[in-house]
Parts: sequence; C-alpha cells; structure tokens
Amino acid sequence: MLRINERLACLLALAIPTLCVAPIAQAAESWPGSKPIQLIVPYANGGSTDLVARQLADAVSKKTGGHVIVENRAGASGMIGSSYVHRQPADGYTLLLGTVTSHAIAPSVTANLPYDIVKDFTPITTIGTIPDLIVVNPNLGVSNLSEFIKLAQSRPEEISYASAGTGSSSHLGGAYFAAEAGLKLNHISYRGSGPALIDVLGGHVDMMLDVVMTSLEPVKAGRLKALAVTSKERSALLPDVPTVQESGIAGFEAIIWFALFAPANMDPALQTRIAQAFDETIQEPQMKELLLRQGITATGTGPAALAETVRQDTEKWRDIAQKAGVKPQ
Repeated sequence: MLRINERLACLLALAIPTLCVAPIAQAAESWPGSKPIQLIVPYANGGSTDLVARQLADAVSKKTGGHVIVENRAGASGMIGSSYVHRQPADGYTLLLGTVTSHAIAPSVTANLPYDIVKDFTPITTIGTIPDLIVVNPNLGVSNLSEFIKLAQSRPEEISYASAGTGSSSHLGGAYFAAEAGLKLNHISYRGSGPALIDVLGGHVDMMLDVVMTSLEPVKAGRLKALAVTSKERSALLPDVPTVQESGIAGFEAIIWFALFAPANMDPALQTRIAQAFDETIQEPQMKELLLRQGITATGTGPAALAETVRQDTEKWRDIAQKAGVKPQ
C-alpha cells in the first residue's frame, strides 16, 4: 500500500506543474481577447506622453483586434499613475506608458517614492526616444543659446523656466543645463508639460526644455524660439537648430524615452506576447514614419534592453541630480 501511495504521489508531482503551466500558456496565447486593455498615461492630457499613447493604442488595437483604452492618471511627475499600475494584477490588461521621468529620474528626486522601479514593474519594451528643445518666448529677445546664457548670468534667479512638475525630465533637464552653464534660474513647476508650455507661449515663463513633438509647431509658427536641441545630433525636423554641445556645453545630452511597463511578476510567456505585439506595431513603416514626423525615433527593443536602459539611466540621472544640487523631496 505504501508503494502504491508513493507512486501516486510521484505521478501527482509530475502532473501538477503541467496543470499549472497550461492555464498560463493559454492566457498568453489568448491575449488580448475581448477584455479592454487599460493603457495608463501618468501625465496630463495633451502632453507628449499622452499623444504617443493615443497613437500607439489605436495602432495596437487595429493590429491585435483588441481594444486599448488610454486613461490619464496625472500628478506628482508620473508617480500617481505609476503607483496605480503597480498595484494591479499582472494579467496584461493594465499597462503603463512610462518615461525616463517615472522610471529613471524619480528615485533620485523623490524622498518617498511609492514604488520600486525595478521590483514593482515588468519591463515590456521601449517605444521610442526623443530629444528636448530649449525654447524661449520670443519676447525674451535672445536669438541663440549663448545670448540666453549671458542674459541669465546678468539676471541671476530672475529668468524662469517651466517644467512638467518637480522631478520631471523637464525639471531635471533644466537643472542639468543650468548647472553646466553656471546659471541660477527660477524653476516654475506645473502639472504636466502641456500647461507648462502654454505659459511659456503666453510669456508668463521665459524658458522650457520641451520635447520636439509639442514644441515643433509653435517654433515653426514663430510663437517660440528654439535655441538648442538636447541630443548629440541635430534634429532632422529642425536642422538649423544647433545642439547644446555645439553651443558650447561639451558632453551635454538629455534624451527622453517612452516605454511600456506592466505590474510586477508577469508570466514571461505573457510578457513576451505583449512585447511582440507592441514591437511589431512600432516597427511597421507607417507607425515609424508617424513617430518620426513628431521627432521620435522608434525603437521596440523588447524587455531585456528596456531593463538595461532603466538601469543605466537611473545611474546617469542620479549623478546629474547630485551635480545640479537637486535634493529628494
């Protein structure tokens, strides 16, 4: 009898893993199914991340036959939306469109970050990268970055710059630029890049680091003056605008990336399935061209490369925050 029980136990031990794996594999294969997918944007409606999310949601919905719904949960430089996502089940139906702000800069500028950027999320893929433009209101009366620096040096703490919020990429990028240029600027924080840009356009704030996507049209219309681009190469959309490095600040680079994350502990098969669906969509010629017209270089790197990007940029922005004197708040 003991031998029979031992044999039965062995058979059960072999069968249980198979029984567990089957529903997991089935869940990955059936995604997205008929259930709506929440794509959480942790920033305000109308900003650069929101625009990318809506274009991507539409394209992925058409490709997969699923239904991707964009939902804005703005506030605290992306922390509110990111915190919401990490508390959801890792079933593939709640995803986050995170950025360098929420998943690389945040640990260096936030004293009590409500999530761990590595432990609380599953990396899916990098969507694309885009540089900032240093833009000013034309009424400021400067035509290039050197003139702006001279003006700001003559008026310490009087020249203001807007950001999408304390701890955002536009805040830390502005602090990075000010530190490298030896300037003392007055930081004005907003609840998202959209409201910040509106006040620069209105002349209420002097300067902002804003992504090419949302600054391009105002620059072309003459409502903003582009002084420099923050990448190491010029933007194809504004080839006459020099880089910050060309303007005299050696080694300066501040690149924004958009990436897809899911809650932690997602099954690898489902992670791969979602990454493949988004990567294939991102790499479609029509989608790549659509993103490029807005200054975004499409990537679609997959989970491992995104995890490495997060690691490297977390170290980079931690060093920048320390050098710029930006303390966690």
